[in-house]
Amino acid sequence: MKCPYCQGPSHVVDTREVSSAIRRRRECDGCRERFTTYERVASANLQVVKSDNRREDFDREKLTRGLRLACVKRPISADTIEEVASAVEIQLYRMGKSEVAGPIIGELVMNHLRKLDDVAYVRFASVYRRFTDLEVLVSEIERLRDQKMRDEEQKRQMPLGF
Repeated sequence: MKCPYCQGPSHVVDTREVSSAIRRRRECDGCRERFTTYERVASANLQVVKSDNRREDFDREKLTRGLRLACVKRPISADTIEEVASAVEIQLYRMGKSEVAGPIIGELVMNHLRKLDDVAYVRFASVYRRFTDLEVLVSEIERLRDQKMRDEEQKRQMPLGF
């Protein structure tokens, strides 16, 4: 693997399995900079059906970029973002379809972000759902707050023991 900084050769310092990939920490033999790579099995071709019925190849990098933007300046690690992207990708392929509607991807991402971080969720939802004014944003925040309260109430309930 060539170093992204100086294009020199590198060697693997650490290898770990993360969800559906292998994470490798590498060090350049020349400039000694360290960088991370992810190795995963090449997936079958999946098409995303856009809202205007155009089709484009599923792009994991586009998904990861959107997650990173939503998580800017939030206490969410790069590994966690990769794990969410992997989880969404796995869910898409498990559907067993060659085409997936764009809104399905957006909903899957929002489900993960809702559990992960409220601010990242609202950021992603505001772009994904194209909030047009403050009222729509406020109603989404209230909906998120209600869902959080229902989730907390459900956790506090005593489980039925049989």
